Order: sequence, then structure tokens, then C-alpha cells
Amino acid sequence: MTRGTLNAALRARVRPLHRRFAAMLPEESRRAYLYFAGHGRRPNLRQPRLFTEKINWRILHDRRELLAWTCDKLAMKEYVARLDIPDLQIPRTVWTGTDLAEAMKSDLGATWVLKPNHRSGLVFFGKGTIRPENGLMTQVASWLGDDQSALLGEWAYARAKRALLIEEDISHHGPPADYKFFVFGGQVATVQVDLGRFESHKRSFFSPAWELLPVTNRFPPAGDLPRPDNLDRMLRVAQTIGQKFDFLRVDLYTLATGIWFGEVTPYPGGGVEPFRPLSFDSQLGDLWTLPQII
Repeated sequence: MTRGTLNAALRARVRPLHRRFAAMLPEESRRAYLYFAGHGRRPNLRQPRLFTEKINWRILHDRRELLAWTCDKLAMKEYVARLDIPDLQIPRTVWTGTDLAEAMKSDLGATWVLKPNHRSGLVFFGKGTIRPENGLMTQVASWLGDDQSALLGEWAYARAKRALLIEEDISHHGPPADYKFFVFGGQVATVQVDLGRFESHKRSFFSPAWELLPVTNRFPPAGDLPRPDNLDRMLRVAQTIGQKFDFLRVDLYTLATGIWFGEVTPYPGGGVEPFRPLSFDSQLGDLWTLPQII
């Protein structure tokens, strides 16, 4: 067993204890504890300056209806569909519900993707018909019972419908490169690109002009990557989706079939994943004007 495998196994064992302890703390203490665990320093949550501090401020204080739908995957797709953005395709919802046994009666297509509607970071890539003996039923039962808003205090997840959804598989051969656009007041400031999210996860950051930035965040850098041919169109799509928000991250895919919507998030990394160098965290923070909350 490699050192990396040992570290991953240790994190998998410790993480539930860590999250349960955090859930017992008062909200502000919880966010300070989670921030310290991730960054190794205490956050300024009263007068936040860094981008990651401002994410935590939003988690604690921002309850505007503007954000209420932003952690509900079905509501995200409905919101973006209403914008009627040219050049943007939205994955078709094949099935949604709370009892996966019902999905066995549906034609899911040759390949499909299963996700919880109200959680992040959980996904299952499936093929053909769902069979009860493949263990999937047991696996997703825990997804429905897991409340991200209660565990981590991320309010918008409390507004998400607790359900499962199955979408068409837009790539048909595993997860494609994930382009994540950090949009401040309708303008993209940086593009995060994630590769190999379920195998050897790597992550790079680029300027909107596609200059590789000397920034790392949680995962090893993927290095320089080819500029997407349709980058300008993706920038316009991301800015259109995020134009009404002081900050929103917009995730897109670019495939041979065009630009596809992934999701949005108001809380990237929960504000607990450190950027290196710290100056980048500060630069993003300077771009974010927090709302006046009464």
C-alpha cells in the first residue's frame, strides 16, 4: 500500500468523526473549526477579507432567496433553462424520486449518471438496467439520509429537495474535463479545470485569457492545458448565469456536441480548501463585494 493510499484511508476513517464533532458546535464555532482544520489558521469571520473567509461569512449570514435554489440540482437546471442561453445544453433528467426501485421500471438508456439532488461530491456512473443485486440500492440509501446543511451549516442545501436524480450521460466514456468559472458580479475572474475527478484528480487555474496561474488548491496541478476552442462562448455562458450574483461558481463541460451545463455552487470547497499562494485567496477576496445583510 502506497503512502497516498494510506493517507486516503486515514482521511476516510477520520472524516466522519471530524464532521460529527463539527456538527455539534454552534454555527460560528463550527465554521471556525472547519476553517482551521483545512487552512491551519483561524479565519476572520466578522470582517472577512480573503475569498475563503467570505465563503464562510456567506454560509453563516446570507439567507437571501437569490441563493435558495443554488444547491438543488433540479432547480439549477430549471433556472438555467429559463435563461434560454444560446450555445448551452442541459443534461436531460431521465428519472427523479426517492425510491431507486422505481427507476428499475424506467428506460435509463445505455449509460447514465446518478446523483443526490441535495448533496455535493456524490455520483455513480451506471450502464443499462439497475439491478437490486449490484449493491447500488444500499449505497444510495445513505445519500438520502445525509443532510449537508445540518453537518456543515451550508444553508442553501437545506432548501434543496431531498431526492435522487438520474441524468443522461453526456460523455459516454467517463467524466470529462470540468471547467469551473469563478464569476464576481457577472465577470469571470478565473477558471478552474479539474481532470480525473474519480481517479487521479488534478486541478489547474487559468486567467480568462487562458494564462496558466501558479496556483494550487487541494489537488496536484494538471499543468498547462490547451485553450478550449470555444472558451469565449463558455465565458459568456458563465457570465450570463452568474450575472445577478455578487459571486457564483458556474461549472460547464465542453464536448464534441457543444457546451453543457454542469452545476453552480455558492460555497466552493466550503471555504475550507486553501489556495497556495495565499495572495491568490486575497486577490479573489478583493473582487467580492459582500451584500449588506440587515
